[in-house]
Amino acid sequence: MSLTQSLDTRSARDGSARPKASLAAPGRRRRPRAIPAAVLGLGFPTFLVVVWWAAARAGLLPEQILPAPQAILETFLGLASDGTLATHLKVSTERVLIGFGIGAVGGLVFGAAAGLSPTFRAFFYPPVQAVARVNVLAWMPLLTLFMGIDEPLKYVVIAWSAAIPVILGTARGIEAVSPAFRELGQALQFDTRDTLRLIVLPGAVPSIFAGLREGLANAWQTLVLAELFASFEGLGYLMTWGRQLFQLDLVIVAMIVVAIAGLAMDLLLRAVERRAQPWKKATADVH
Repeated sequence: MSLTQSLDTRSARDGSARPKASLAAPGRRRRPRAIPAAVLGLGFPTFLVVVWWAAARAGLLPEQILPAPQAILETFLGLASDGTLATHLKVSTERVLIGFGIGAVGGLVFGAAAGLSPTFRAFFYPPVQAVARVNVLAWMPLLTLFMGIDEPLKYVVIAWSAAIPVILGTARGIEAVSPAFRELGQALQFDTRDTLRLIVLPGAVPSIFAGLREGLANAWQTLVLAELFASFEGLGYLMTWGRQLFQLDLVIVAMIVVAIAGLAMDLLLRAVERRAQPWKKATADVH
C-alpha cells in the first residue's frame, strides 16, 4: 500500500467530518473586531473624570482643593472665548518649537559625529553623558547670572533638555548598525555618501526618532518649569498666576492644555517617523 493510500485509509477510519467542520467553521463564525487603540486610550481618562465628577457632586472634594469638572469646563470656555488661552498657548508653542529645533539640530549633528568618529566619541561623549545626569533646571541659577531671565534663557534650557536625548539616541543608533551591513556596502563598493544614506541612516532611524520624541517631551516639561521660574506669559505663567490667586481651575486648565499640546506634537512626530520608514509599512502590508 502506498503512503497516500495509507493516509486516506486512516483518515476515513478516524472520521473525515472533523476536518470538514474545521474548514467550514471560519465561514460561519465571525472573528471579533479589535477595539481601536484610541478608544482604549480614552477609557481610563474617562473613568477618572466620571469618578471626579461623582466625588465633586457628592461633596467629597472641596472646591478649594479640587474644583468640579463643570468649573474646569467653564474656565476653559471662558479663557478660550476671550483669547487668553490662545495667546498663552501661542507663546509657549513658539518657545518649544524654537528651543526644540535648536536642540534637535545640534543633537543630530553631535550625535552623528559621536557615532561615526571613534575619536570624537572618546573625546566628547563622556562629558555629554555626565551632563545628562544633571537636570537642566539645576543649571538655571547659573545661567540666569549670565543671560538674565529673558527669552534667550528659555531657548537655551529648552534646547539643552531636548538635545541630550537626541545626542544619545543618534549616537547609539549609528553605533548599533550591524557591521555585516557595513561589510556588505564595502563589497558593493559603496562610497561614504551611499553608505550613510543606504546603510547607516536606515538602521539608525528608529533610535534617532526615539531620541527626538524623548527630546520633545523634555522640551515641554522644561518649558513649563522655565515659565514658572521666570516669565510673564505662557502656559507655565498661567499656572503660576492661578496658584497665586488660589484659582485651581485655572491651574488645571493650563495643565490639560499642556498635556494635549504635547500629545499632539508627539503624534505629529510619530507620523513623520512613519513617513521616514516606508519599508516598515511595506513589511506590514506583506504580512
